[in-house]
Amino acid sequence: MANQTSNAPFSNDCLDFLTRLSQNNDREWFKTHQAEYEDKVRSPALKLIEQIQPLILDISPRLTAVAKKVGGSLMRPQRDSRFSHDKTPYKTNVGIQFRHFQGKDVHAPGLYLHIATDGCFIAAGMWHPESKALSAIRTCLDENPNSYKKAKACLEAHGFQMDGDSLTRPPKGFDKHHPMLSELKRKDFIAVKPFDFSLLCQEDAASVLAKEFSHCRQLMAYLCFALELDF
Repeated sequence: MANQTSNAPFSNDCLDFLTRLSQNNDREWFKTHQAEYEDKVRSPALKLIEQIQPLILDISPRLTAVAKKVGGSLMRPQRDSRFSHDKTPYKTNVGIQFRHFQGKDVHAPGLYLHIATDGCFIAAGMWHPESKALSAIRTCLDENPNSYKKAKACLEAHGFQMDGDSLTRPPKGFDKHHPMLSELKRKDFIAVKPFDFSLLCQEDAASVLAKEFSHCRQLMAYLCFALELDF
């Protein structure tokens, strides 16, 4: 297990708390352990956001890195269980998103950091884009395939893989023999790369993460171009 060094954002205490939360996922337990959550999870996450902010802006000044308890880059711990069979009130992971300033929610183009006891990963792109955005991306893939191919090749060269859901049939308006069919069928445009939690317990965590995110710049630029957003 990793041990935290002096200026490292996280320690193993974060995973320990998430493990206990998964075993005691109810409001009363969380309320009793609120101070522990602040100390072991939220404060380290905000520290990392502060450390990485200038490096995120170096990737693109259109991205946001906001170290706020509520309404910033750190996603809230409460689950939205309204439409889920799982009614547990809290997420057992930590999510941090550096999204495009013109995006309003988790579906906007952005960079993402996922921390969980069953695996950590970084990601970039768009998760579940709404239908108008998805249509625009598909049109761009049809008309401008080469830039996308270069972005995908760069990602794969640095250990990323495109992930997410796809259609079983060609999307409406596209031929089943289209040379970009596998990409056109995507419902998510997300590049993902796993990493070991011990990275977050190092002093240079922010710079290492930012270097990984920089490999996603071409994909982010392509998606923003397709959506007519500045990047």
